[in-house]
Amino acid sequence: MAEASLELNELDFAGDDRVVPFQVEGLDVRGRAVQLGPLLNTILARHDYPAPVARLLAEAIVLTSLLGTSLKFDGRFTVQTKGDGPVDLLVADFSTPESLRAYARYDEEALAEAIREGRMSPPELLGEGVLAFTIDQGRGMQPYQGIVPLDGSTLEEIAGVYFRQSEQIPTKVRLGVAELFDRGEDGKPRHNWRAGGLIAQFLPQSPERMRQPDLHGGDGDERDEDLSEDDTWTEARALVETIDTDELTDPHVGIERLLFRLFHERGVRVYPPQSVLDRCSCSRDKIKGVLEGFSAEEIQASEEDGHIAVTCEFCSTTYRFERAEFEQA
Repeated sequence: MAEASLELNELDFAGDDRVVPFQVEGLDVRGRAVQLGPLLNTILARHDYPAPVARLLAEAIVLTSLLGTSLKFDGRFTVQTKGDGPVDLLVADFSTPESLRAYARYDEEALAEAIREGRMSPPELLGEGVLAFTIDQGRGMQPYQGIVPLDGSTLEEIAGVYFRQSEQIPTKVRLGVAELFDRGEDGKPRHNWRAGGLIAQFLPQSPERMRQPDLHGGDGDERDEDLSEDDTWTEARALVETIDTDELTDPHVGIERLLFRLFHERGVRVYPPQSVLDRCSCSRDKIKGVLEGFSAEEIQASEEDGHIAVTCEFCSTTYRFERAEFEQA
């Protein structure tokens, strides 16, 4: 069944934390776009990340939101980087239909040194390593994982390379993050994070041109044709490249207005937005299930001040257990 599309004058604008699918028939382009505000603030404030770390994790969150909401089945989509730089781990995890969580790990001393020396670009902070996209369709299904190297490029550039090489889909990704400082109604200083992103993919449907699979999934046929230099895709890519960070993050612009500015001459259509919520998948029962796999010696070693405490790295929730809960009857 086809999704219902909307014209600009018919819209209730999506606003923050809602991913907007779109289609540009005149350019054979489909994609998604989003602006993140409250969700991003909550996740980043939870761990009080230094600004360079927060920016990197924000980009990973935007990318995960764009791709995770495209899943057409119940499952989980994860973006993860592992590198040898000061920020050695980024994880953003989306569970259908709308739950997202994220976490960054960094070396405080190495990060402080990088900041002092002005080594602040994403490649310098992440170092050498890999960027992995993982799709888990649930119990009984084999997870699909695509891996590309962290090769000295930005996350948006590496994501584009992944789609070209692994999925054979010409893809353009734009990610933007803004740190805002202003004053609230009470006159006190206020600090907020905003981020936005757009992914556009060339998916021609005419018989004489290659038909590609929608977004990710790894199920596309390998073809010899190279569409990366197609004139229509060249035009679409050039339009996307005109987007700047201010447009991606400005709440007064809005995603629908941005899409109209970019593509109105080619007939852009937008579809009902999909919400993204700050919602962790941890629970006391899940943590207890993990601990039940520990030996009696490991349980004893984990005990402090008369109980066992486990804190979720994503949402910072702490679960406390008594050792007696794991003793065999």
